[in-house]
Amino acid sequence: MPTDQKPPRQSPRVRVPLAIDPVELAPGLHVVATPIGHLGDITLRALATIAAADLVLCEDTRVTRKLLDRYGLAPPLLAYHDHNAAEVRPRILQRLAQGAAVALVSDAGTPLISDPGYKLVAAAIEAGHRVYPIPGASALLAALVVAGLPTDRFYFEGFLPPKAGQRRNRIAELVEIPATLVLYETGPRLAESLADLANGLGARSAAMCRELTKAFEEVRRGPLEELAAHFAKAGAPKGEIVLVIAPPDDRAPTVSSEELDTRLKRALARGSLKDAVAEVTGETGLKRREVYARALALAKGSKR
Repeated sequence: MPTDQKPPRQSPRVRVPLAIDPVELAPGLHVVATPIGHLGDITLRALATIAAADLVLCEDTRVTRKLLDRYGLAPPLLAYHDHNAAEVRPRILQRLAQGAAVALVSDAGTPLISDPGYKLVAAAIEAGHRVYPIPGASALLAALVVAGLPTDRFYFEGFLPPKAGQRRNRIAELVEIPATLVLYETGPRLAESLADLANGLGARSAAMCRELTKAFEEVRRGPLEELAAHFAKAGAPKGEIVLVIAPPDDRAPTVSSEELDTRLKRALARGSLKDAVAEVTGETGLKRREVYARALALAKGSKR
């Protein structure tokens, strides 16, 4: 069938030469960000730092070697993770005291963000060693910029508690934070956490960002309740997950005292005071302290 449309122009594939300038690293601890998925997201400075380091600390040497093999690097590696940190940290501090340049990487992204490293950095600073940031990829920032939600203020929560009761209590504390929320979650807990977030935070827009920069990257946007229903039906997704949730509405909610009491009485009949406060706070958008004060008064009144 004839058409006036021209076929799309095919861009020629251009091979960009990779030039890593050799550097002489200053003694100290160099905290190096690595890709969260796509190996092309490594920076030239990160590669140069890793290449010149006297020692590279990594969570899993097998994971780090995949990145290093991609760029033909073979520095000395040492595993440093939650299970061996207490034993290995003194050895690292000794190397730093001897004037070594030590690089710290995580399996993916920026070290210290929900992975090991904080105690080592704190110990290095306390011992008087320099700590150098080598910035780069970060899952929380990558999710934040594709979520389509406000970015002027955001609060990084990390992982919510795995136990349901503790998770709901923590969500109740997040209700009044006047900023976009960024959380990490695992696939098996995603649907349950989204349901608790919907109940605790109310009708907020959100984005589920999965496997960012990887082959099966997915960003699903919608109200928390809708996302919770989708994943309850679809099942647990695979991969690394970041949740981005809109801040609370600035408009003051209008809930009469009679309606508040009715909601609280129903919630108190079903569960504990904490759970009732979390539920009603999420439903109404009222301040948690206001709901808690009223719930406490109703609970005391029912015991008389």
